[in-house]
Formats: sequence, structure tokens, C-alpha cells
Amino acid sequence: MKKTILKIHSSAATATSITRQLSDELASKIINDGDTVIERDLNSPISFINEAWIGAAYTPDEQRSEEQKEGLALSDTLIAELKAADVLVIGAPIYNFSVPAVLKAWVDQIARVGVTFNYTEYGPQGLLTGKKAYIVAAAGGVPVGSPADFAVPYLKQVLGFVGVSDVEVVAAEGVAVDRDAAIAQAQNTMVGLTSVAA
Repeated sequence: MKKTILKIHSSAATATSITRQLSDELASKIINDGDTVIERDLNSPISFINEAWIGAAYTPDEQRSEEQKEGLALSDTLIAELKAADVLVIGAPIYNFSVPAVLKAWVDQIARVGVTFNYTEYGPQGLLTGKKAYIVAAAGGVPVGSPADFAVPYLKQVLGFVGVSDVEVVAAEGVAVDRDAAIAQAQNTMVGLTSVAA
């Protein structure tokens, strides 16, 4: 069955980025003939939300001004990519214990009430169900899943909030100490994961 893979890069580094390298490797392992890959590099500026954006997002579609529609154009594009994807591969280097600012900006752009989630009497309900996600994390010295890791738990929470509950983590830990060993560790983790999405 053909699938669409959305690959998101958030590292400020390019050629030397571990998460970019590992995300590309992971995507290459799960892609089949006929599959589509959408690549979103957050090094291309992702604007932060502001008061005008919030006002537009909470205005019914049919009542939005042209200016409000333009203000939500990027959000609409990012959400369309997310909706189209069957599999997400999110490259997430851990910067100062959390995600890069551009990745947080992406989250703010795609988390829209009535579009990717709804509030119900039973609490928030995600609308983007039936997707598989891989978080590809790289950390200089913070162990992924430790009390000092605010990146991976945050991304899992965000993904679950919009309805993506099937999440696997590929982690390169200790890259500041032994880069090659950290990459090898992550590559070994991939071997057991990729058959699920193939």
C-alpha cells in the first residue's frame, strides 16, 4: 500500500547535523516504490504566532478577512502536509534540554482547534489519527527520557494531543562524548523499528 512520509528537519546545522543524517536514513529504510516523501526544512523561516494569528484562527472560516486568510496561509500549508502524511519522521536535536525554537514554532502553527484537535466534554481530542511517527533525537549529553529531557516527552505529548499516538523514538545519545558511537546506537535502534512502517 502506498504511503506518504513527512520528514521534518529542525536542526540549525545542515551538513553536520546528526538528526538530518539519521532522519534521511530512517526514511530511506521505510520508503517503498510509489511512496511519496514530503520534506519540510524548518531552517526556512517558520513565523511565530502572534495576536493577529490567534484572532484569525478563532474566527470562523467564512468570516475571515483576506488579511486573516493570508496570516493563516503557512499554518494551512503545514497542516495540509501533516494531514497528507501516513508516517512522520521528525528530526529533533535537543537544544538546551528542549526542542529547537523552529520546531516549537511548527507545533504552534499546526495545533489549531477545530482543525487538528477539538475540545470536548471529555477533554481534548486529536483529529489526526491513524498515523505513525518517529522522533529522531540527538543529545550532546542529556539522556533521552531522563528528567532533564524536555524535548522527547514534549513531542510525544504534542503528537498525542493532535491524535498521533503510535510514536517510536530513535535516539543518538552522548554525541558530545562519542559522536560515532551515538550514531551507531541510533542506527541499531532503527533496525527493529523500520519493519513496522515498511
